[in-house]
Amino acid sequence: MAAAATMAAAARELVLRAGVSDVEEEEGPLGGVSGLQEPLQLGELDITSDEFILDEVDVHIQANLEDELVKEALRTGVDLRHYSKQVELELEQIEQKSIRDYIQESENIASLHNQITACDAVLERMEQMLGAFQSDLSSISSEIRTLQEQSGAMNIRLRNRQAVRGKLGELVDGLVVPSTLVTAILEAPVTESRFLEQLQELDAKAAAVREQEARGTAACADVRGVLDRLRVKAVTKIREFILQKIYSFRKPMTNYQIPQTALLKYRFFYQFLLGNERATAKEIRDEYVETLSKIYLSYFRSYLGRLMKVQYEEVAEKDDLMGVEDTAKKGFFSKPSLRSRNTIFTLGTRGAVISPTELEAPILVPHTAQRGEQRYPFEALFRSQHYALLDNSCREYLFICEFFVVSGPAAHDLFHAVMGRTLAMTLKHLESYLADCYDAIAVFLCIHIVLRFRNIAAKRDVPALDRYWEQVLALLWPRFELILEMNVQSVRTTDPQRLGGLDTRPHYITRRYAEFSSALVSINQTIPNERTLQLLGQLQVEVENFVLRVAAEFSSRKEQLVFLINNYDMMLGVLMERAADDSKEVESFQQLLNARTQEFIEELLSPPFGGLVAFVKEAEALIERGQAERLRGEEARVTQLIRGFGGSWKASVESLSQDVMRSFTNFRNGTSIIQGALTQLIQLYHRFHRVLAQPQLRALPARAELINIHHLMVELKKHKPNF
Repeated sequence: MAAAATMAAAARELVLRAGVSDVEEEEGPLGGVSGLQEPLQLGELDITSDEFILDEVDVHIQANLEDELVKEALRTGVDLRHYSKQVELELEQIEQKSIRDYIQESENIASLHNQITACDAVLERMEQMLGAFQSDLSSISSEIRTLQEQSGAMNIRLRNRQAVRGKLGELVDGLVVPSTLVTAILEAPVTESRFLEQLQELDAKAAAVREQEARGTAACADVRGVLDRLRVKAVTKIREFILQKIYSFRKPMTNYQIPQTALLKYRFFYQFLLGNERATAKEIRDEYVETLSKIYLSYFRSYLGRLMKVQYEEVAEKDDLMGVEDTAKKGFFSKPSLRSRNTIFTLGTRGAVISPTELEAPILVPHTAQRGEQRYPFEALFRSQHYALLDNSCREYLFICEFFVVSGPAAHDLFHAVMGRTLAMTLKHLESYLADCYDAIAVFLCIHIVLRFRNIAAKRDVPALDRYWEQVLALLWPRFELILEMNVQSVRTTDPQRLGGLDTRPHYITRRYAEFSSALVSINQTIPNERTLQLLGQLQVEVENFVLRVAAEFSSRKEQLVFLINNYDMMLGVLMERAADDSKEVESFQQLLNARTQEFIEELLSPPFGGLVAFVKEAEALIERGQAERLRGEEARVTQLIRGFGGSWKASVESLSQDVMRSFTNFRNGTSIIQGALTQLIQLYHRFHRVLAQPQLRALPARAELINIHHLMVELKKHKPNF
């Protein structure tokens, strides 16, 4: 039963498929005429065959069972055979209807067939035409490829010919000697621009011929003779011109910078000689070196000799040292001492020589100074001489590098060949002068002049003078250190007892030190040097010891302190005028002055107020140790101190004020000491008030006689000196 149902479903499906196919044929636009129906192609399907594959049947059965109609039929129990006949009947009706539709549209279908046939004919003719076009295009493409290949070959031949023509043209242009070149070299003066232009052309052709000869070009032999004759002529004219310029340097009163500038315009002349006639180039260079070296030597020797004639006639000697007493040189034939003029240890305006404006100022003109009877210190002469040397050396070095086409060690060697004798002469003169020089400030200024000139030379990119600056400093530094050590030794060995009468005013040796030290410190601050600071430190120690040795010659401690304060204050004041406030020397003397000032104030207050000071210190010590009860036995002493202070403090203050102003030469320092003393007196009396406020002394009747602290301050302000 199940198998029958399955076969029925399969049959129905086939019928439906056949019906659908017929409908599609009927409704298609190109369907056949009515009655023409193709038989149903079932392939190899045979539902009655024993070879029917059950697996495939099961698949179809399963698929059909999923259909909604099949499910509905199975659920309602429809008779399949009856239903199959009904489907066949419906299919026949549909087939008949389709045939009628085909018959009705037969004319249109025939017309459409004719149109399609005509279109096929047109398309066939177009296909034949396109085929002909394709054949023509194929032949054209072949011709284009042939032309392209021919064009590529022609381009290659053209490039090759152009390359050959360019090389050959360059060779010919390099070898051919035009008439303009010959005329200019033979006839034109060397100062004309066309001679220089054609000389450059001749140099280029000579170089080209040498290059081609190295390659074995036979055509070079045709122009070698002409070029050699032109080269000889050009070398001859250039040699005469340059030697004439060099000889013009030798004329008296000639400004050799003008011919040098003219030579720089024709620096190519020497380059031409260097490349074509080295023997002549060497001759010119040797002649230049010989001429300029003599000119520089003569000029600087003469200038230096005239310059030294305008130096101060009185210079420092070996006895003009810091520790030498003023009475040491009193012989009949002795020269006046420069110490009285403050030119040995005092800087004054001499430091201006290293200022930017003075450092590069115009050099001194000796004969003008002689006519005006002007005189200068050695450092001013040294500055003028070396500025002239620096300026000329820089100009000469740059000229040598540019004109003779040298650089590096070769430029140094050529420069020293020109300036070597002059530099050696100046070094010898400096060494001779320093042997008898005892002016430390002058030597130190010369050192700083050299340091600045060395920086200027470096900025101008002239390293040729570096060795000379080192040699000059090698002469100046040892001499400066020797003079400084001589001054240190002179202070160390000074005997205060040989200095004659002493007073409490600043000593002339300490004044010398203050001026000298401030001068060196102010100069050294611009370009610090550690060795200078060490030597100044040694000198400072010796001066401090000297001041203490002289102070020990006074009998009273008060006079000793007055002497120390006056000297420390004077040295500090001079140092602060030139040195920085935070310099080592200023800080050291400031500490010494403060310590001695405090000690002097205590010494000053001791005579009139010594009892009060002693009592306050004792009472504060007892209170601090917790022994204030012992103050009860000091009532009589306290009463005496109160009444004594109240009766004599004004006179005592007036007396100490006058004493201070008489003792100290610096009014400002005296005023400061008086203010310090009055301040300390107020603090002392305020401490005395606090001691009397203790319970043990609070009931003392004499407390009523105490002076009010504010009243005391007002009264003491009246004794404050004003300057």
